[in-house]
Amino acid sequence: MDEKESLSHSKWECKYHVAFIPKCRRRTLYKELRSHLGEVFRRLASQKESRILEGHLMPDHVHMLISIPPKYAVSQVIIYTPKALSTMCIEILN
Repeated sequence: MDEKESLSHSKWECKYHVAFIPKCRRRTLYKELRSHLGEVFRRLASQKESRILEGHLMPDHVHMLISIPPKYAVSQVIIYTPKALSTMCIEILN
């Protein structure tokens, strides 16, 4: 927990608790995709140089503890996630 990340000029530890709630809270979606969602969220976070430290898939929403580098605004990572998630879910279902 005390391990800090570093950039060329600073050390940082930025962790955020995020609750992700899809439109209409489609429970059936998570039944079909539950086994894939953990890996999908990790892949999406790594594209923005972030890490998911902890996550919980609930029947109709997701809780994540995510570490985001200070060079990205939290909103950049959070807004990117649902958009890319829907695209990846469609690929998995097809």
